[in-house]
Amino acid sequence: MTLDFRTRPLSPAEARVLATLMEKARTVPDSYPLSLNSLQSGCNQKSSREPVMNLGEAEITDAIDGLRDLSLVIESSGNRVPRYEHNFQRAVGVPEQSAVLLGLLMLRGPQTAGELRTNADRWYRFLDIASVDAFLDELQERAEEKGGPLVVKLPRAPGAREQRWAHLLCGPVDLSSPAASSAPAGDTALAERVTTLENTVATLQAQLADLREQLGMSQPGQP
Repeated sequence: MTLDFRTRPLSPAEARVLATLMEKARTVPDSYPLSLNSLQSGCNQKSSREPVMNLGEAEITDAIDGLRDLSLVIESSGNRVPRYEHNFQRAVGVPEQSAVLLGLLMLRGPQTAGELRTNADRWYRFLDIASVDAFLDELQERAEEKGGPLVVKLPRAPGAREQRWAHLLCGPVDLSSPAASSAPAGDTALAERVTTLENTVATLQAQLADLREQLGMSQPGQP
């Protein structure tokens, strides 16, 4: 089955859940696949997310169900705590580099090729900006029989030197909307340090949840 996001676009919650799984598979492999608690923490991070979201457990569960129907998420078996992993690259039929770029666009909103190369550093090391552009062009020119384009190049924003790219997995982008442009990057070094700390916390939370399960203890908030 060829996925066509024009006829079945992802919801914002589905895109966040999917991209979070794609991110954590690369940045915290020791705690991957993710438990529901760890996935919720990752979805609701305050850094490296645009927009910042506050998804509840029910919203994430609904998103997982929708993504499973599309074969984009798989539930791991053999563990009393259900764990989830993405199946993006195989289900969509794109190379690793393209999957990385789409995951970043879902997590952080529209970005230039230069921003994508910088933000991808912990996921995949692109040789140069030209290689990022090449994969973006390929995604933009994706054949109709494969489901059509997965990204679009946005009009140049006033005062901007470079054009930004946006993903199309949640449907068409309003090219005339100012919201199509992402917020300023801010202090990248600080953001990356915060992200590293959040990843560490997510790993510790996953390990604690596993330990509680092994000891037969209820999870926080459960009777």
